[in-house]
Formats: sequence, structure tokens, C-alpha cells
Amino acid sequence: MPGPESVRTAVLQALTSVDDPELHRPITDLGMVERVDVDDAGHVDVKVLLTTAGCPMRDTLTRDVTAAVRTVEGARSVRVHLGEMTPEQRRELTAKVRGTTGAAPTIPFNDPGNLTRVYAVASGKGGVGKSSVTANLAAAMAADGLRVGLLDADVHGFSIPRLLDVQGKPTKVEDMIIPPVAHGVRVISIGMFVPGNQPVAWRGPMLHRALQQFASEVFWGDLDVLLLDLPPGTGDIAISVGQLLPTAEVLVVTTPQVAAAEVAERAGAVASQTEQRVVGVVENMSWLELPDGQRMEVFGSGGGAAVARSLSQTLGTEVPLLGQVPMDVALREGGDAGTPVVLSHPDSPAATVLRDLARTLARRPRGLAGRRLGVSVA
Repeated sequence: MPGPESVRTAVLQALTSVDDPELHRPITDLGMVERVDVDDAGHVDVKVLLTTAGCPMRDTLTRDVTAAVRTVEGARSVRVHLGEMTPEQRRELTAKVRGTTGAAPTIPFNDPGNLTRVYAVASGKGGVGKSSVTANLAAAMAADGLRVGLLDADVHGFSIPRLLDVQGKPTKVEDMIIPPVAHGVRVISIGMFVPGNQPVAWRGPMLHRALQQFASEVFWGDLDVLLLDLPPGTGDIAISVGQLLPTAEVLVVTTPQVAAAEVAERAGAVASQTEQRVVGVVENMSWLELPDGQRMEVFGSGGGAAVARSLSQTLGTEVPLLGQVPMDVALREGGDAGTPVVLSHPDSPAATVLRDLARTLARRPRGLAGRRLGVSVA
């Protein structure tokens, strides 16, 4: 039978496979394993330090640590003790996770070497289904194996927590916010910080500060795609996104209705002022498929194509119509239930279009603007 020191070494090695459920890094790398004791009979005691006393993942950590130790030969039993990090240990953890040495938080998506594709989903007016489209795109991308974040930038009209049925609350470690995960998507919204259905009555500077905090102080990790659900219109948040996330590309959502399309053109045209690229237009509620197979165009037709043509002329670059999402009862039901239709009914008409759109956006390469090319003068 292996001796206590051999078992202890093997236990430490086994614990390298245990990730913190929120930070997705090995607990050994994060300094969360304070001690491992093994007696002569092979009984193992492990003390794990939580980032906060009320860590919502304490049971998950206990289970994962126990399972890892039980794989070690010579470990006859295991007891997991939970403690709490000191303020200094928490500061060291946040610096390690961010790769900084105490500097003020910055927006990682603006780093020249960052490869995250950032899409700001905008609309000219409310009620066109922008948030539903955003939530379904995020869920579809995550289901395809991408690392996805969703920032609900609609401070006054937040709806993403409901659409994705976000149950957890953000965890705060020093000045770092760890977002909850829903359907494989890391999500942050002002709705997670206000009680009940309380309204948020903020003006421009507060809105800008909220967006800045969500972009810089939230630990997003290494994302493939970050989606922003913008409020309707061309107000403060649209301008702040251009300032804080200049590499973000704009996706415009409209309906076929002429009145909605005209307003949507203004939302896309803001990109010319913020020097951002409009990646394309999505037409939502394009038609209702009747039982006999005919299509009823409830809100008219042609609005999405008209917006795409107009923006192409205004911006001087091609802005394609990327997809037309039909009206679908399953889409509405999924939003009410908090399960996106791309997951609950993946073969439904709306889900098929949204999944194809998600894959189109995910496959688009990021441009070279602002990125280091790794070359030097000989």
C-alpha cells in the first residue's frame, strides 16, 4: 500500500483536474487548495478555500473534489473542509485570473490580440423581437460548442434573464464579477442586481458606467463570441458601445413592416458615426405559415431587404439580409419558459433560421484591424 506522502502527492495531482465551476480554472492553479493531509491509514483531509463564504458552488466543489480524491490508489476515505479566502488571497486570485498585477480593470475585448467576435444586436424600435433573436443566437452558438457571453445592455428594458431563465446570481470577488451561466451562455444583466421587477431610472452617465463595468469588471473568460443586446433606438447606449467596444459589429433586427424598417435604418446608420461595421440585417416575424402551407405576411413584406439596401447605400459597403425568421408559436413559448426555441424545438421553422444565422456569424473571421501581426523589422 502506498505511504502517506505518496498518496498526498497523488491527491494533489488528482486535484489539478478539478476546475472552479465559475472561473473554469483548476483549483490548484487558483490557490484554492490550502492543505492536503493523509494519515497512515490512508484517510485524506482536503481543505478548499472558497472565494466568498456564500459561494453558490460550494456543493459542486465538494462533490468534484471528493470524486477526484477517490480515484487515488491508497486513499481509503476523504473529507472536504471548506474555508474562505482572505482579502489578500482574493486579490491574488483576481490578478492571476485577469493576468494583471493590481492595475485597474480594462476591457479585454479591445486588446490587440483578442480574438473574440463582438456583435451588438440593435433595432430602431421596440417590439421587433431583438432580444429573442439575441438570446436564441447565443444559445445556438453555445450548443454548437462555442464559448459565448451575452451582455444585456438594455438597462431600462432588460429581458435576457427571463428569456434564458437565468437562476443564479453573479458572484463578486473583490472588484471582479463572475456571471452566472444559463444554457451554456455566460450572462450579465442589470436585472440581476435589482429586486423583483423594479424599474431602473438612470440617465446617460449612469448607463455608460453600467456598460463599462459589465465590459471590464465581469470575468468573461476566453470567449469565442460576445453578444450585446442593445436597447432600441439611437440613444446613449448605442453611442457608448461605439466608444467602449469600437471593434463590435452591429447586427440590425427589423420586421417586414415599412414603418419599422424606416426606424431600423436609423439604428444601423449610427454605425457610420461610431465607425463600426454593420454585419447585416435580420428580418423577424417575416410571415406566418398556415396549416395548408401558405404564408400569411402579417406585417407586410420587404422591410428587411429595404433596410439592407438603404444601409448599403448609406454606409458605402454591402450590408446583406442575413435571414428571415418566421412567426412561430414555439419561439414565443420558449421565451416565456426561458428555454430558447433553438434548444426546445431545434427543427421548428424559426429555430432552423436562427441556427443557420448563428453558424453564419460564428464562422465569420475577425478582421486584422488593431491586431498584432507578430512581425518585426529585420
